[in-house]
Amino acid sequence: MTSLSTGDPESIGGYTLLGRLGAGGMGVVYLGVSASGRQVAVKLVHGSYAQEEEFRTRFRQEIAAARRVSGAFTAPVVDADPDADRPWMATLYVPGLSLAEVVKKDGPLSRRELRALGLGLTEALRDIHRAGLVHRDLKPANVLMTEDGPRVIDFGISRAADNQSLTMTGRVIGTPPFMSPEQLASPRDVTPASDVFSLGSLMVFAAVGTGPFDANSPYMTGFQVMYEPPDLDGVPEALLRIVERCLDKDPAARPELADLHRMLQALPESDATAPPKARESAKPRPRPTPQGASTTPPGAATGTDKGRRARMLLTGLGATLAIMGLSIGVGVFVSGRDTTTASNSTAGATTTARAASLPDGWRPWRTALRYDVKGVPLDYQAPGCLADGGALFCGGTGFTVARIDTASGRTLWRTGTRPQGVQPIGVHDGLVYVYEDPDDTTRRVVALDAGTGHRRWQRDINKAANPVLYDGGLLTLSPDSSSFVAYGHSGKELWRAPSLDGSCTPSALGGVPYALCSAGTEPGQAPVDLMKLKPDSLTETAALPRKAEALGAVGGQPVFLAPQTAKDVYEAGYERPYNALLRVDPETGQVRRIPLARPLTGAATLVDGVVYFVRSNGSVTAVSADSGKQLWQKTTDVEALSAPAVSATYKRVYFSNRFGRLLALDSRTGAEVWRTSALNDPGDKAQDTPPRVLLVKDAIVATAGDTAFSRSPDGPT
Repeated sequence: MTSLSTGDPESIGGYTLLGRLGAGGMGVVYLGVSASGRQVAVKLVHGSYAQEEEFRTRFRQEIAAARRVSGAFTAPVVDADPDADRPWMATLYVPGLSLAEVVKKDGPLSRRELRALGLGLTEALRDIHRAGLVHRDLKPANVLMTEDGPRVIDFGISRAADNQSLTMTGRVIGTPPFMSPEQLASPRDVTPASDVFSLGSLMVFAAVGTGPFDANSPYMTGFQVMYEPPDLDGVPEALLRIVERCLDKDPAARPELADLHRMLQALPESDATAPPKARESAKPRPRPTPQGASTTPPGAATGTDKGRRARMLLTGLGATLAIMGLSIGVGVFVSGRDTTTASNSTAGATTTARAASLPDGWRPWRTALRYDVKGVPLDYQAPGCLADGGALFCGGTGFTVARIDTASGRTLWRTGTRPQGVQPIGVHDGLVYVYEDPDDTTRRVVALDAGTGHRRWQRDINKAANPVLYDGGLLTLSPDSSSFVAYGHSGKELWRAPSLDGSCTPSALGGVPYALCSAGTEPGQAPVDLMKLKPDSLTETAALPRKAEALGAVGGQPVFLAPQTAKDVYEAGYERPYNALLRVDPETGQVRRIPLARPLTGAATLVDGVVYFVRSNGSVTAVSADSGKQLWQKTTDVEALSAPAVSATYKRVYFSNRFGRLLALDSRTGAEVWRTSALNDPGDKAQDTPPRVLLVKDAIVATAGDTAFSRSPDGPT
């Protein structure tokens, strides 16, 4: 649950609203409480739909449908007002995670859990079908997992099996990975057998962590649902025959619910063997091509005929999906405003034609960087992720660090409750370094095993100075500010060097340990001394101007930005102008000033010898760190961009903004290659949380608000 946002009502129909449970294309669901303390889930229709009498009629049917269902495995309707200015419906609140959240958090279910899930869902569908209804959207997000069994929710697209229906073009009427073939081909004519097919897909998801028809686009997913065999790798043998029958393309060949219930009851009631593992990667599926496949099964069409059939099938399927208004990501519906810039057709086509280097089994994903804990969370407003090779580690609200599976977004492990809302410090040699604040006066750095999350060692550090990783280990400032302390992989102290009365902070430029000192005043208020650190020694290397900003190193030489003015300005939105780069020779201490053609403002990031200035208005300027020459400038209309992530392979610079919109620019010219639409509901922290973007191999991983997500380098599809 997330807190109420600006514009959310405080109460609906006499129910006091406590927070948001979720949001979809047609409305928002809130957690409400009655005067007597009864908790309910209140579904409030979006205002735009409330003006459509056709939609009101459909909402009345939804309420009537839900009221006709009464069973142990469904959530009953307790109140509703379809004639209100904004129609609403309240159902009994069922505490618990959805099946999608459970699998993402803990992985595939065990055999015992699969048996209980299948039996509960079969009984829920029995009650739904007895009421003369077909659910039509049985998917992991619509199944709540409680202590006494699953609960089926959301009858938003149910309709009576007697074919009473409305013509609702442009509406989402299902979720392709869990829809039946007949639902895709003729959505008005589905029968209860359609829900049995969806049940089979859902059981595969629960058993292995992915659906049997997952693909990179809704069109390919729909094609596979209608014409391809399901991918059942990893499904336990005892369950295999059951899901095979449920997933028969012919509705008449699927089992009746009574038969299905008997087959599920016959499954083992205990986990005699280890629980099933999620498949490491999705098995490659046949893809329709313009020409015949290189290998052809006996009796199959060949050459141009086969290619023509595939194109015809995809064309028809695309028309069906277009009529239904489907625009699907993974687990979320997104706007259709994603674009690929035509002007980049030459350079862009060359780079996107290659096969991306992605984590094994990768597909687009999204996960919440929130984990509810008791008490008031300590929130630093800077959640984010970092990558080490093919591994991804994220910090968020309610936990210190989690390892995220880069292929699926599933949480592999999570640890710590404080601090919350802060990204990890870094990863090196199989260790993840994070903060820990046991009380108001103490701060520690903790080394965790990257594979398991287990604590390996911890050391107290200075609360006011951030530790940094350098090539030889971890550099920290002692709690009393008297010395710099370097620790090795095992936690052993490697060496110490003196500090200067609390006016120094540790830094690592080009993998070399340094100190940045402003002697005699507060940091940033006096000229900055770059000090080289060695065991038992602190040696001045160079003097830099006040407000100089460290960027990193090029060719082993530290690089700084020189401000045009160092005056203090306390004004909202002020961006300090910089007019030169400073290159420091670490051996001689000589500082080479490289003037910029004109003063530049914005957050500066040094990547591969290029400094990117990113302004809050969406302007990006690329400057050579060697010459100071402006390479290009691009004025975008995407505000509040993140620091860049640069792909040398694709020759692109990627950005994210606060609401999850991704932007790709050509790193050679600054031309826009593509952009995506913003995320649907990135969480209540989106406005105040800096966005971040990074690369795991070629896969893009970004954060917006308290949400992390991954997308393909090829842009929107």
